Amino acid sequence: MIAARPILVAVLALLLTLVAAAPAGAATPRGFFGVMLDGPALEPGIDLDAETRTMAASGVGSIRAAFYWRAMQPRQGEPIDFAQTDRLVAAAARAGLRVFPTIFRAPAWATGGDQREGAVPKDPATYAGFVAEVVRRYGRGGSFWATAGVPVVPIFSWQVWNEPDIGRYWQGNPWPSTYLTLLRAAGPAIKAVDPSAQVVAAGLTNESWNDLRKLYDAGAKGLFDAAAIHPFSRRPSNVLKIVRLARTVMRRHGEAAKPLVLSEISWSSGRGRSTLNYGWETTERGQAARIRQILPMLAAERRRARIQAVYWYTWLSPAPGEKESFSYAGLRRMRNGKPVSKPALRAFRAAVRTLR
Repeated sequence: MIAARPILVAVLALLLTLVAAAPAGAATPRGFFGVMLDGPALEPGIDLDAETRTMAASGVGSIRAAFYWRAMQPRQGEPIDFAQTDRLVAAAARAGLRVFPTIFRAPAWATGGDQREGAVPKDPATYAGFVAEVVRRYGRGGSFWATAGVPVVPIFSWQVWNEPDIGRYWQGNPWPSTYLTLLRAAGPAIKAVDPSAQVVAAGLTNESWNDLRKLYDAGAKGLFDAAAIHPFSRRPSNVLKIVRLARTVMRRHGEAAKPLVLSEISWSSGRGRSTLNYGWETTERGQAARIRQILPMLAAERRRARIQAVYWYTWLSPAPGEKESFSYAGLRRMRNGKPVSKPALRAFRAAVRTLR
C-alpha cells in the first residue's frame, strides 16, 4: 500500500488540475455534448458500430441524425422503410448513445410533385402521421425495442424539420407562419404517441435570434418544448452572444424556462481547400483550437442560458477535395477509404473529459 502512494498522489494531482482548468459550475451531464451523424458515416462500407464506440469513448453523449421522410417513404401508401434508421439507432444503443432525430425532406407525393429539397407538405397531417409512426417505433415503448436485441435507449426528443429560415430547406412563404402550420400538426401527433416526449423546434441559423423572434411573432409560443439554434460564427465569443440573444428573445416572449438546444455548432477546416465558403473556415489545427475554446464556454453558460445540449456538426467528413465548406467540418474524415481522426477529435475528447 505504501508503494502505491506516489501513484495515488499523481492521480489526485491530475484530477485537481482538470477541475482547475474547467470554469466554475461548468460540469456537464453525459448527454450535454453530442455530434451530428451523417454523410460517409452512414455509407455501407463503414463499420457504424466501431464509429459509435469511438464516439462513446470520446465523450459523445448523444447523436443527432437526419431522418429523411423522402427516403423512408418515397411512395404513398407503402410501408415505411426503417432499414437505415434501424441500423443507426441500433448502433447508437449498443454504444449507450441516445439518438436525437431531425425529421425533414418531404417526398414528392406529399408535396404535390415538388421535388426540391425544401418542398413543403401540402397537407401537414401527412407529415404528422409519418412522425407519429417513427415515434411508435423508436420512442418509449416503441416496437423497435421489443425485437431489436439491443439495449433499450428510447428516443425522447424529436426535432420538427431543419433550418426552415433558409429557402433551400423550406419553400413555404412566409416561412414563419407556414412552418408553424407544420409544427402545430406534428407536435400534438408526437405527444399523442408519447405524452412525455419533447418536441424541439427546428434549428434556426444565420441571425437565429431574429428568426426566433419572427417565429414568436407568428404565434410559436406554446408550440414546442425546446427551441433550437445553429450559432455559426467566426469567433467562439460570438457563439455565446448568439446564445444570449436567443435566450433574451425567449424571455421576452414568456418562455424563459424552456431549454435551448444548439443542434449544430461547427468550424470547417476547409481553409485553402473549400471554395463554397461562409467566412468561418480555418485549418485543422484552428478547428481544434476553436473546440478547446468553445466547449468550456458553453459548459459555463449551460445553466444561465438553459442550454440542454450542444451538437457538433459533424462526426465524419468525406476525404478532402470537396468544394462545400461543411464537407470539412468533421471531427474525423475519410482517408484512403477509411475513417481517421483529426486534431479536432483529440481536442473534443480532452475538453469533454475535463468538463465532466
